[in-house]
Amino acid sequence: QVQLVESGGGLVQTGGSLRLSCAASGSTFSIIRYSWYRQAPGKQRELVAAISSGGSTSYVDSVKGRFTISIDNAKNTVYLQMNSLKPEDTAVYYCNALVYRDYWGQGTQVTVSS
Repeated sequence: QVQLVESGGGLVQTGGSLRLSCAASGSTFSIIRYSWYRQAPGKQRELVAAISSGGSTSYVDSVKGRFTISIDNAKNTVYLQMNSLKPEDTAVYYCNALVYRDYWGQGTQVTVSS
């Protein structure tokens, strides 16, 4: 079992920055990949960024150059640094951990005002 707790969401103006955190507990040694997803109202959940246990990262095109995913293995915490935020980044952001199944956090709201 893996438990995930996100934090760091909030309200920010266009062009601003936020850093999301996702603290993992439980069987963290078995996690293959961490990901951040987001879901805007009326839209499907989309994969934003991912980082493997080996450190490889990937991003959806719309956030490349603006968002950075990283991991602190000592703290079992994964981060999503979001810079140059745009109104279209407004969504609930979810942390995901892949083991033999997907585990999800509760989500954190990010709102970018224009």
